[in-house]
Amino acid sequence: MKGASGFIALIATILVLVLIAASAFQVQQTDQALVLRFGEPVAGRGLITKPGLHFKIPFIEDVVPIDNRILDLEASKQEVLASDNTRIEVDAFLRYRIVDPLKFYQTVGTIDRARSQLSFIVDSAVRRVLGEANLEEIVRDNRAALMVKIRDEVNQEADRLGVTAVDVRIKRADLPRQISEKVFSRMQTERAREAAEYRAQGAEQAQKITAKADRDVVVLRGDAQKQADQIRGEGDAARNQIFAEAYGKDPDFFAFYRSMQAYEAAFKPGDTRMILNPKSDFFRFFNSPHPEPAASTPSITPAPAMPAANR
Repeated sequence: MKGASGFIALIATILVLVLIAASAFQVQQTDQALVLRFGEPVAGRGLITKPGLHFKIPFIEDVVPIDNRILDLEASKQEVLASDNTRIEVDAFLRYRIVDPLKFYQTVGTIDRARSQLSFIVDSAVRRVLGEANLEEIVRDNRAALMVKIRDEVNQEADRLGVTAVDVRIKRADLPRQISEKVFSRMQTERAREAAEYRAQGAEQAQKITAKADRDVVVLRGDAQKQADQIRGEGDAARNQIFAEAYGKDPDFFAFYRSMQAYEAAFKPGDTRMILNPKSDFFRFFNSPHPEPAASTPSITPAPAMPAANR
């Protein structure tokens, strides 16, 4: 009897442990749990959002964990026709959260199925919204407002799945490769034309500046030459006046001074030779600074240049 009682107690202990293990479950910090009884939420505790250890009725109730974090969805790249008939390739991504776990479980059940349906919803919203805008609005002018509009349209469709879109972003909005190459080539041509125009304008300005500078140089040189000639003429006049006054004060000294200048100019090395009488008036200052003037002044006949062999 003792052996049978011990075996029964062991079986009972095992059953209790199995029941406890089957009835206990843990909710993680990043999850919320649905408690279902025959596929329907249990009244009063159908949704558990508090993390920790919880219990259920074993074998009758099931627990479905639902992620309560903000989830990401990378939408597929697609080609969109803008309102100005420009084709652009768009990459977008969605950030969403499960706000109605029961509806989410009943409509899609799993995250993978939700991603599949949300991807279709996002693609459709992107095509509709961007199809009503032109390229400048999509790329530059109105991009933020367009993303908000896409998010609102996604929420209208995503509500039936028990999720809400937190944010929708357009990562890239580019022209297709073939169109981009044509646009880039056209931009290169336009920039080359503008560069050539700027160079031509620069060359024209350079020619104008150079011509003005040359004209100013000619004018400045002319004015300078005029002033130089005027000053030189005034100097020559002053010199002649000084010579005249000196001649009037001392004619003998002036005659001596002028003869010395004539000697210096006449006896410089050169190809011309002159034959003069030593007693002529030209040489009267050779022997004495106070000579007697000659009676008559002989004529001076320049001698022709001698041949090179006789020099």
